[in-house]
Amino acid sequence: MTQSIASRYFRPLVAFLFAVVCVPLALGNGPDVIKASHKDVSPPLAQMAIGSSAKSGGSDTQNITARPTGALISNPHSDPVAAPFAGPLSGVSLISNFDGQSAQDNRNLFGFAFVPPDTNGAAGATQFVQMVNVTIAVYDKSSGALQLGPAAIHTLWQGFGGLCEFGGGTPTFADGGDPVVLYDHLAGRWIVTQLQFNTTFTQNAQCIAVSTTSDATGSYNRYEYDFGANFPDYPKFSVWPDAYYNTINVFPGNKFAGPQACAFDRNAMLAGEPASAICFQQPSTISSLLPADLDGRTLPPAGSPNYLVGLADSTHLNFFRFHVDFSNPENSSMTGPTLIPVAPYTEICARATTVSCIPEPNPGEKVDGLSDRVMFRLAYRNFGDHESLVVNHTILGGSLAGVRWYELRNPAAPFVYQQSTLVDPDVNYWLGSVAMDKIGNLALGFSVSSHNVFPSVYVAARAAGDPAGALFGPLVLVNGSGVQLNSFRRWGDYSSMSVDPVDDCTFWYTQEYYANTGIVNWATRISAFKFNSCKGRN
Repeated sequence: MTQSIASRYFRPLVAFLFAVVCVPLALGNGPDVIKASHKDVSPPLAQMAIGSSAKSGGSDTQNITARPTGALISNPHSDPVAAPFAGPLSGVSLISNFDGQSAQDNRNLFGFAFVPPDTNGAAGATQFVQMVNVTIAVYDKSSGALQLGPAAIHTLWQGFGGLCEFGGGTPTFADGGDPVVLYDHLAGRWIVTQLQFNTTFTQNAQCIAVSTTSDATGSYNRYEYDFGANFPDYPKFSVWPDAYYNTINVFPGNKFAGPQACAFDRNAMLAGEPASAICFQQPSTISSLLPADLDGRTLPPAGSPNYLVGLADSTHLNFFRFHVDFSNPENSSMTGPTLIPVAPYTEICARATTVSCIPEPNPGEKVDGLSDRVMFRLAYRNFGDHESLVVNHTILGGSLAGVRWYELRNPAAPFVYQQSTLVDPDVNYWLGSVAMDKIGNLALGFSVSSHNVFPSVYVAARAAGDPAGALFGPLVLVNGSGVQLNSFRRWGDYSSMSVDPVDDCTFWYTQEYYANTGIVNWATRISAFKFNSCKGRN
């Protein structure tokens, strides 16, 4: 979820009534077609970033409102697939490991910092792009050298106008947040997104920029899509051959209306042409969803819809299929949910302001587990003889937080091929991200913390031939050396495990941690590693 300064989630009564009364939602009645309200082609980002930001002053103090997307999920039975590391991790080489952006970068640009960082990133042909609230940075993939930034995300919208450039019209609201960056390896392009809104949340928009080349510092095709008074919270994006897919949690006012899935016209956006979005709104009984994001060069079978996954109940996942037809939108469809049986689980502290429960060493505050949703990304891969989707979420693993992960196969009739919950009796594991390389090796990155362990970043992994459900490790990417104080108990709200598009072997993971104790004082790590068994072009 997006965070900002003190008044960010304040909803005046007038705005709330306007949202509820004046903005209808299409609940399963067919597709909504949203046309871009504005589009253009930007100058090079490197040119716009020169001298683009100056300190505006403000306060780190924030008033955070958690936004649950369903009732607390619980099961009276113990977790039958909970297990610690199956053994040490071998056959994996660490390639890069360096600090990314931090809260101090926020302060350097704006005079204040935002929480949580919403850490995510992706590797391209030669670059790694990291986005956090509310800045973007471009690194050389081979050396880790900074090529651009950190710069304010709204720098990318310079000269565009409207909500995407100006947000609520003041420096405080110049960046809405919830940023996502992906590399479209099929086209060699970057997709950069963030949501935007005015100060009363009666005008909300999704801002999408698609690069014109494989250089993240170059020019972009820029688009704004307006959602009226329906606040498009927690947007997540994915790359698929026929569209860029997106999911949001819709909040007209403070009430959850259900998730919405949209398909944006990828071919048009790559060409810089007018591009529409086709969207399906789900009811509030459906929790937060994620769209499938394509890894690897092998495409899904011809005509495959995009797949979406979310939590259904304590023994099932929801599974949807989204078919889009931009030529004839009425031929588009979103079918489901199909219920996929999973091992029983119980959700852990998904509401930051009331039941945060992930401890840190004293004097650190307890932080949110954000366990009411599956975690970015839902990574899809076609291995030729089978199709796999991997995803994770945080659950109650014994007495502490653990990371439950799944490999789903055969999306035409999906089933759980393997699953387990990584747990430790003394340490919390949570907020993971998972992916597979081209030969089926799997890596799961996550946050680590306890009363005795500073917030740190670990990876668990398994080779394709390891016993089903077994994870080995940890690969420690960084040991924390500080704790979070008085930062509204927020953590995350997501991290990002991606796969290098060049060799299709190297995993890139970026996640937050604390190097120094403080208030809104997060740091981030960017790491690359690979299984020695996976061979490919470096």
